[in-house]
Amino acid sequence: MSDEPFAGLFKESNVFAQREVLSPHYIPAHLLFRDSQISEIVKAITPALRGERGRNLFIYGKTGTGKTSCIKHVINKIKELSSVKARVSYINCRIYNSRYRVLSKITSDHMPLYAKRGYGIIDIYERIINWVDEDGKILIVVLDEIDVVKDLDDLVYTLTRANSDIKSGGIAIIGISNRISFKEDLDPRSRSTLYEKELVFPPYNSVELSTILKDRVDRGFKPGKVDPAAINLAAAIAANDSGDARLALMIISKAGEISDEKGLEKVTGEQVREASKEADEEIAYELVNTLPEQQKLIVYAIALLSLQGSRYKKLTEGTDTYIFSGEVYNKYSSITESMHKDAKTSRWYRKYISDLEMQGIIHTYESGKGIRGHTKLIKLAYPPEKIKNTIEKTLFKENEAATNGGAA
Repeated sequence: MSDEPFAGLFKESNVFAQREVLSPHYIPAHLLFRDSQISEIVKAITPALRGERGRNLFIYGKTGTGKTSCIKHVINKIKELSSVKARVSYINCRIYNSRYRVLSKITSDHMPLYAKRGYGIIDIYERIINWVDEDGKILIVVLDEIDVVKDLDDLVYTLTRANSDIKSGGIAIIGISNRISFKEDLDPRSRSTLYEKELVFPPYNSVELSTILKDRVDRGFKPGKVDPAAINLAAAIAANDSGDARLALMIISKAGEISDEKGLEKVTGEQVREASKEADEEIAYELVNTLPEQQKLIVYAIALLSLQGSRYKKLTEGTDTYIFSGEVYNKYSSITESMHKDAKTSRWYRKYISDLEMQGIIHTYESGKGIRGHTKLIKLAYPPEKIKNTIEKTLFKENEAATNGGAA
C-alpha cells in the first residue's frame, strides 16, 4: 500500500511549535489570574494535609473559567509533598456518573489489587472505610461535574456519612459544577450532611484572556507566527461570548490549523474570524450535551420558539429577539408531556433559567412596565437551528434507545 495518502500528515507545521500547550487540558506551571482562587483551595484542604478532617469545598463557575485546571494544579503540588496523610482521588463524573462507579474509582486509585469486578457497593464502601482507618489518613475526593452523577443524593450521603464510621481519619469532598444552584436539587437529607465552603470562579475579561493567550502562543507557536492583533481578536471574541478561556484557546489553535491547511506563514485576524465560527459550534455542542435532561428540554423549547415564532409579541432590540419566559415554560411543559415525562414546577424552571444564563447558553432581559407587566425575556446565545439539531441528535436518540431497551 502506498503511503502517499499519509504524506501530508508528517509534514512539519508552518506555525506550530508545541501544539499541546494550546490544549485546554494542558496545565501550565503558573495559572494566570487565578492566584486568589488557588490560595482559597489550598486553605480549604490544608487541614486534610495535616491529617485533620477538613471542610467540604464546592467550586462553581462557567465553563472555561479555570476550575478544573486550578484543582489539578493543586493536586500536582500535593503529590510533590512528602509525609502528608492526605490522599486524593480526582474523578470525572461525566465518566464515573454513579455512586457505584465513583466508589469503584476510589478503590482502583488507592487499592488496585482490590479493585476487581464482582464486589457489591457495601463491600467497596467498607473497604474504603478500613483503608482510611488503617493509618488515620484523609481521603480528598474531587468530583468534577458533580451534578452529572445520576444518584447524587446517595453518593453525597454515603461519602459524608462515612465520617461517622471512620474512627481515625476522614473523607473530604471537593465538588466542581457549572451550576451554582445544583445543591438545591439534593434531598434535604443529603444537604444536611454537608458542611462546605464555597468558591465562585468569575469569567475572564478580554485583557486577561489576551494575556493568557499570549503566554500560550509564545510557547505553542513558532516565533513571529501569530499577529498580535489576532491574539487580541481571539480574546475579545471569547470575552464577549462568556469569558471562556477554552474558547479562546480553541479559536487560536483552529486559526493555526487553517493557516497550515492553506500553506500560510502567519496567523492573522482573517483566520481567527474563520476559526471562531467553527469553535463556537463545538462549544455550543459540548455545552448542550453536558446539560441535565430537564435543562436540555428547556433549551430545546427556546430553540423551537426562536425558529417557529412566538404566539405573543416579541421584544426586538436591534437584531436581538427575546422570547417571553412564560411562553418558554408552556412550550417546555408541552414537550415533556409529549415525551411522557413530568415537567418541573415553575419554581424549578426559574432556577434552571438562572443556571443556563450563568453557563452562557442563554441571555435574559427583565422587561419594564408595559410589556405584559414585569416579565423575563429570553434569547439563545447560539444559533437556534444548531441547538435544535444537537438536542435532537442526542437527547431524543437516548430516550428512544432507553424505550427500546425497556421493551426488549
